[in-house]
Amino acid sequence: MPNIALELGKQAASFGVSGIYGEQQDADGIKIIPVALASSGFGGGSDEGGNGGGGAGGTAIPIGAYIRRGDDLRFEPNLISLLAVGIPFVWVAGHVLIRVIRALKK
Repeated sequence: MPNIALELGKQAASFGVSGIYGEQQDADGIKIIPVALASSGFGGGSDEGGNGGGGAGGTAIPIGAYIRRGDDLRFEPNLISLLAVGIPFVWVAGHVLIRVIRALKK
């Protein structure tokens, strides 16, 4: 029986940005390098009867891209992802701040 952990480790190496969004792209002298936040997880188990199972999952959030024109290199964020992550964060932070202020008033 092959070592499952080693096989999963080999496959997880391709879960990075290049596996999700591809390699650097060149267009009209401009180089575009995608940037993403990627995570993955694996799990498994078995019982005394030899019944077992496992699973894996992953997610990727496009953060933006590095744009290189000649010697100029700058980062351009993906505004949709920024809003998708930022709005719930601001909502939670606002509710926490309200609770802290109420607790301090007592």
